[in-house]
Amino acid sequence: MLDLYAVIGNPVAHSKSPLIHTIFAQQTNQSIQYDARLAPLEGFISVVENFRQQGGKGLNVTVPFKLEAYQLSTHLTERARTAQAVNTLKFENDEILGDNTDGIGLVRDIESNLGIAIAAKRILLLGAGGASRGVILPLLQRQPALLTIANRTLHKAEALQQQFIPHGDIVAVDFMDFPDDKFDIIINATSASLHDALPQIPAEIFSHAILAYDMMYSQEPTRFLKFAQQNGVQQWADGTGMLVEQAAESFFFWRGINPQTKPVITMLKSQA
Repeated sequence: MLDLYAVIGNPVAHSKSPLIHTIFAQQTNQSIQYDARLAPLEGFISVVENFRQQGGKGLNVTVPFKLEAYQLSTHLTERARTAQAVNTLKFENDEILGDNTDGIGLVRDIESNLGIAIAAKRILLLGAGGASRGVILPLLQRQPALLTIANRTLHKAEALQQQFIPHGDIVAVDFMDFPDDKFDIIINATSASLHDALPQIPAEIFSHAILAYDMMYSQEPTRFLKFAQQNGVQQWADGTGMLVEQAAESFFFWRGINPQTKPVITMLKSQA
């Protein structure tokens, strides 16, 4: 019998997770089946329960259900508890274990794959939604010189600042009210790239940046990445590496074994 895993979301047909985890299983000789489950916007819990009744061992959770997955979990890892969002569920007997692997996926892609140390860097994180919430703690744990959260509505950025300030040096600004800081790493965690849009940010913020990173993965450079290139950024990347690295952390959470990520990243980028 194959152990059953899946990704759950709405929409979910576009997800590369089934391909990624199938390759991980082949690499590590793990007997698993991994597919995609579409959940109605008001039907997340029922789809999860049906999956468990089928013998499901674990789920990756994507938009828009990470908060519901957090609330459904009976036990939480520190990073999931701090983020107040869950992207990975593990079912053991009657328990539902919740984790958030997004942040460690981002950090590993930047440091291991792109070769840029986060420690002592000045980081600008664009957006104060769920995507940002999941990556703030792992970024702060790498001890950057500063983490600035910028958002269109300032109060949302300020709420995250208050939540995470015990963990490191963090400030909140709105998109058009940047201090005179020179940022080393600029990360787009807004949903703008999903709509081929650009956050309302000034061009000069890229003048000293060594990396522009868009957490969305796409076949062509997003408008954010094109804008960064046009305004002097030294290096840029989309979220393909983050996608694979967070999947690898989920795989380890479930199976206790680390798959090789770089061949999968290379394969996905070659398909673009």
